[in-house]
Amino acid sequence: MLNRFSITRYLIASVISLAFDVAVLLVLVDFKVDPGLAAAAGYSAGIIVHWLISSNFVFPGKTREGAALQLQRLGFIGTAILGLGITVSIVSALTELGVLPVLAKGAAVFVSFFAVYVTRKYGVFR
Repeated sequence: MLNRFSITRYLIASVISLAFDVAVLLVLVDFKVDPGLAAAAGYSAGIIVHWLISSNFVFPGKTREGAALQLQRLGFIGTAILGLGITVSIVSALTELGVLPVLAKGAAVFVSFFAVYVTRKYGVFR
């Protein structure tokens, strides 16, 4: 089943990447960095991990070569920017309302996960 469903592999990749993401977020918040900036830094760290897992495990055989690989990486970065925008917006808005940064991040995860998965599956790794 794991090899048949990219959403399952994507979920595993996302959980691993999220661990890196949240670790960076929590460390930076502990050092009194603005929660929105900490969310951006954490998301950026997680996206590097996600590319490595996505290109080798989630969408095997879908990675391009040469110039097409560079375009694919740009598409992946574009979807990362989409997810980053969603994440920073939600974390910033919710923390302004008094929600703890880690809980705000949890809310952002649900929204960004599906938005980014769909754009990667049907755009970047089609």
